[in-house]
Amino acid sequence: MKKILFVEDEQALQRTISEALHREGFEVLNAIDGDSGARLAKTEKPDMILLDLILPRRSGFDVLKELKETEETKDIPVIVLTNLESPADVDRAIELGATTYLVKANYDLSDIVKKVKMAIGTN
Repeated sequence: MKKILFVEDEQALQRTISEALHREGFEVLNAIDGDSGARLAKTEKPDMILLDLILPRRSGFDVLKELKETEETKDIPVIVLTNLESPADVDRAIELGATTYLVKANYDLSDIVKKVKMAIGTN
């Protein structure tokens, strides 16, 4: 079973997406802030990470940078799922190593599940 780490502080959104991914056969680990997300990524070594950028304790940008600079997590695909949609934010996330950048308002639940499947090769 493929393991996904979902780092998101909006609990309703986290629950909805986590349940959808679980129904598709994924194991989902949840973190509600940047610190716990980075820690779980290192200890659990998920197959993929869904990462919000606006998080308590540490920004998603900082988490992404740390993950991509750390040997045991640098190859884990990261999909950014955020409300930030400026070209500068998109460019920064991609430069830091994000695989895909999704703006929450532009994608529905089924689209997000499809993107996750594509990112980890289970589509």
